[in-house]
Amino acid sequence: MPTKILIAAVAMLLAPLSMGQRAKSRPASAALVARGKYLVDGIGLCDDCHTPRDEKGEFIADRRLQGAMVPFKPIMAMPVWADRTPAIAGLPGWEKDAAIKFLMTGIAYNGLPPRPPMPAYRFNRPDAEAVAAYLMSLAPEKK
Repeated sequence: MPTKILIAAVAMLLAPLSMGQRAKSRPASAALVARGKYLVDGIGLCDDCHTPRDEKGEFIADRRLQGAMVPFKPIMAMPVWADRTPAIAGLPGWEKDAAIKFLMTGIAYNGLPPRPPMPAYRFNRPDAEAVAAYLMSLAPEKK
C-alpha cells in the first residue's frame, strides 16, 4: 500500500511537467545575482552608458542604470545611432525570457538588434540568466 501512495505522489508532482506546463519560477539565488552583478559591472561596464553623470563626469549613484545620454558620438553619421540609453535597472518592459534571449542572440522582443553603440551580446545561457536576474533585482527607475 505505501508503494501505491508513493507512486501517486510522484505522478502528481510530475503531472505538470508531462503536460508541458512549467513549474512556477523561484526567486533568483544570491549566487546567480552575484554572477550577474559581476558581468554587468566588471565585464559589460553597463554603467558607462546606462548611468547618468554629473557635471564633473562622475556617475550619479542614485540614478544607477536608469538610462542616460550616450557620452560619445560616432565619427561618421549613423542614422540608427542611439543618443540616449534606456533604463535597465529592473528591466522595465522586459519579460525575463525575452531579456535572456536578447542577451544570448542580440535580438530584442521586437525582433530588432540593439541600436549602436549597444553591442549585440552573445552570452551563453547561464550568463544571460545571471545578467537578467541581477538587473531584475535592481529597483526600477523612479519617476
